[in-house]
Amino acid sequence: MNKFTKYYFLGIGGIGMSALARYFHTKGFQVAGYDRTETKLTSNLITEGIKVSFDENVDEIPFVYKRAEDTLVVLTPAIPENHPQLKYFQEHNFTIQKRAQVLGDITRQNKAICIAGTHGKTTTSTITAHLLYQSQVSCNAFLGGIANNYNTNLLLSVESNLVVIEADEYDRSFHQLSPYMAVITSADPDHLDIYGTAEAFRESFEHFTSLIRPGGALIMRKGIDIVPQLQKGVKLYTYSMDDGGDFYADNIRTVNAEIHFDFVTPNDRIFDVRLGVPVRINVENSVAAMALAWLNGVTPEELRTGISSFSGIYRRFNVVFKSDKIVYMDDYAHHPSELKASISSIRSLYPGRKITGVFQPHLYTRTRDFAPAFAEALSLLDELILLDIYPARELAIEGVDSGLILRDVKLKNKTLCSKENLLPLLKEKDLEVLVTFGAGDIDKMVPMIKEQLKKLTIGN
Repeated sequence: MNKFTKYYFLGIGGIGMSALARYFHTKGFQVAGYDRTETKLTSNLITEGIKVSFDENVDEIPFVYKRAEDTLVVLTPAIPENHPQLKYFQEHNFTIQKRAQVLGDITRQNKAICIAGTHGKTTTSTITAHLLYQSQVSCNAFLGGIANNYNTNLLLSVESNLVVIEADEYDRSFHQLSPYMAVITSADPDHLDIYGTAEAFRESFEHFTSLIRPGGALIMRKGIDIVPQLQKGVKLYTYSMDDGGDFYADNIRTVNAEIHFDFVTPNDRIFDVRLGVPVRINVENSVAAMALAWLNGVTPEELRTGISSFSGIYRRFNVVFKSDKIVYMDDYAHHPSELKASISSIRSLYPGRKITGVFQPHLYTRTRDFAPAFAEALSLLDELILLDIYPARELAIEGVDSGLILRDVKLKNKTLCSKENLLPLLKEKDLEVLVTFGAGDIDKMVPMIKEQLKKLTIGN
């Protein structure tokens, strides 16, 4: 990697790719890239001085990035094999690496703290990074979401060789990493289009545990169905929300719409920790993050301060709009287990209020593989509005649509709706708590929904 002075990113607008692009840009390298669509992330990259093209034509590659000897091409799995720019780089013998390979190089040069899991990893890694960054320990971090505390997905520190990384299981990307410490938050089967079976998915996580360096540690949520394959000299810890283990929360209580708990370690108890984002699932995520921070020397007082000052992540339980009558939240949940946890947390936060959910399924394969589980999770709502499937990188699969989910949803108030008709439909609804869910492009609707709710509220 050291011989390269220029980096060209194919899919530069992705959350993980943009963090890497920023990293090399701040290190003084020349950085440019392509993405299919303009987004807030790509606009920020351009503002920071990184050239971004939205045309896949080969002529759009700046001339300075057309020398194979000093340009590394970084690729996201979302780029199709027939992409003109990718074919150009392949035909001209450029070195092409997946994002995970580049991250892997960074983990080998630093002490990497890697957080893996089907769900919970973005929140846990962002809390971990915040706890370390605001303490005397400090850290670098590549995050899978925009941290509200810093309005970025990249944290840099000159004084620390710790680097926090979200370990992505998609395409077995996390097998490229070399963790010093790791957390596994969950291992519920997902991405079966890649893995084929739940067994292969589980084995992939077990292989990830074998990559942790001697002298390091694995912190695994209690009850996960994997058998760690640890090297000699790697310590194993367990954690839970309130079910014991080496690290857990005790005396969890809600005080004036705030959640407080005691953090229990193998030899210590930190009393009265207050959650900055008062959502119950964040107790479990915080326990994992605090365990990592505690093992790396963050003091009890810094842990207490850090958890209370953590202000969340863009599209993770974000309260978008709030009035006396309506609360509107937006959440990235796109797997049945995530939806279940999210809806349960929202219900405990707003007991007795009607919860209306708008869900955009993400990927045809995921919808096909988990339709009954999606239906079960969405049945926890009071009312469901189900949008069409967001295809992302996939072609349509015959017989797979949102109706597969809807037919098994055990709610009287359920409806299919196109994205175009969502705003008029919401206008007719008697809303108390509204939540938009999904990992597709539903986030583009959020500002419009917020504006409509504001007008309706003012009108009343």
